[in-house]
Order: sequence, then C-alpha cells, then structure tokens
Amino acid sequence: MKTLLVTAAIAASMILPAAASAQAIPGAVVAVVDLEKVQSQCKACQTAATALRGQVTALQAREKSLAAPLETEQKSIQASIDALQGKEPDAALQARVKAFQAKQQQGSQELARQQQQIQRNQAYISQQILAKLGPIYQQVMQKRGANVMVEVGSTLATASALDVTTDVLTALNAAMPTVQTTAPAAAAPARQQQPQGR
Repeated sequence: MKTLLVTAAIAASMILPAAASAQAIPGAVVAVVDLEKVQSQCKACQTAATALRGQVTALQAREKSLAAPLETEQKSIQASIDALQGKEPDAALQARVKAFQAKQQQGSQELARQQQQIQRNQAYISQQILAKLGPIYQQVMQKRGANVMVEVGSTLATASALDVTTDVLTALNAAMPTVQTTAPAAAAPARQQQPQGR
C-alpha cells in the first residue's frame, strides 16, 4: 500500500509541472469594426474616391471622343463598300480600311491602358489604407482591452458596446490625412539576356 502511494505521488509530481507549464488561453474580449463605414467616411478615402470617379469620368469622355470619328469613318467606308455591289475594293479603299482598323486598334489600346491605370490606382489606394489600418487595429484593441477584432459583416449580432468603428475611423483620419491616388509606374519587364556568341 505504501509503495502504491509513493508511486502515485511520483506520478502526480511529474504531471503537475507539465500541466502548470501549459497556459490557459484567456477569455476572448471581442471588438467589432464596420470597415465599410470606415472606408466610406475616412477623409482621405473620400478624397481618393472622388479622384477615382474623376479618372473614370475622364476615361468615359475619352472613349466617346474616340468613338464618334471612328463611327463616322466606319459608316463612310461601309457606304463605299456597299456602292461596289460585290466588286473588289480598289487600293485606296483598302488603304482606308487598314487605316481605320489601325485607328480602332490604337484607340482600344489607349482605353485599355487607361482602364488598367485606374485599376492600379484603386489597388494602390487600398494598399495604402490597409497598411495604415493594421497598426490601428492593434492600437484600438490595446486601448479597449480587446484580444479579438472582427468585421461587423462577419457577425450575426453584436452589442453596441463592442463597436470600435469610431475609434478606428478617428485613428485612421489622424494617421492618414491624405492618400496618393496615382499608382507608381509599373515596373518594366526584365529583358532576358542574350547569350553572347563566340
């Protein structure tokens, strides 16, 4: 019996330090933030949204200014082709068709470049905002004593006392008074080096 108690005491002494070294996870203290509200009401975000809308408006205006003369030229070429009644077009008409197609392609390429630039600008704005928000989340969590922060859209229901949207918005306005609305130029693709001949 005495041996059994000694064995049990030894086993318990081996288990207790292992149990004591494993720390319990603290209870979750949750904060909730409405990111849609933050991004729509942040001063720099509003300025950036206005700039992007201006860029989109300029793109649409350019698209219209390119389309009008092309449409007129296309109708003129089509009328000339229809007048031939199935005959082969002469060299001058063929040259007009080629010139029209080249203008059409150049216009499409220009519009595609502008569209890509707007998309790059939008991504660059988002990147700047997200870079500022990361540290702000940590500051707000620390200030409010939270150890978990979730977006309000991913919750089913929350108490208003958990909402830290105003804290995040205030900190973001202070940390980011402005935002760059034009992305830096895209890096040119690296050229492959040609092997040198002997």
